[in-house]
Amino acid sequence: MKTNTIITIAREYGSAGREIGYKIAKDFGIKLYDKEMLARAAKESGICEEIFESHDEKPTNSFLYSLVMDTYSMGYNGNAYTDMPINHKVFLAQFDAIKKIADEGPCILVGRCADYALESYKNVVSVFIHADLDARIRRIARIYDLTDAKAKDIILKTDKQRSSYYNYYTNKKWSEADSYELCLNSAQLGVDGTAELIEKYVMLKESIKREDRKI
Repeated sequence: MKTNTIITIAREYGSAGREIGYKIAKDFGIKLYDKEMLARAAKESGICEEIFESHDEKPTNSFLYSLVMDTYSMGYNGNAYTDMPINHKVFLAQFDAIKKIADEGPCILVGRCADYALESYKNVVSVFIHADLDARIRRIARIYDLTDAKAKDIILKTDKQRSSYYNYYTNKKWSEADSYELCLNSAQLGVDGTAELIEKYVMLKESIKREDRKI
């Protein structure tokens, strides 16, 4: 299968969002970017990768919000960039990296507000993958050899961080259906079933667009 679509995947922790993304990437023959987005942003910005990892999908100080959004919307020059707080630099570098990756062609981008960064792109399908909490607890406990209680604690904390980060940097709400084009419960469909449904959705959407262009 071939696709011209960029797929962004937001996910609850333990919902197998990244594994589903890798399955789709393999089937379509395209690249998946997860932590690779951080490495790309670090390389192009000159900021060490460890700093990106320490800020990865974590909310930052609220007083930076207006500064970040104003600068991002207007662009930045060398002097302004030098004077920015590190949180601000990380934000801008990551968003720039996401756009550059998307400009290179179809791919899958996991997390990091990629759907928001690419909201002006016409060839993007934004997906949110969730799952029942009990199913996610069992998955994380099995993968990392944890007790159910410890797995639940990690899941809730990680989801809270991701939610805060997304809600902070975008004009949308993390996990709410209105924020995404497609929302799927991986606990109901499994990894393969969820990946297959996303692939069919993408192919159907591309087919409809092709037919519309003929009219």
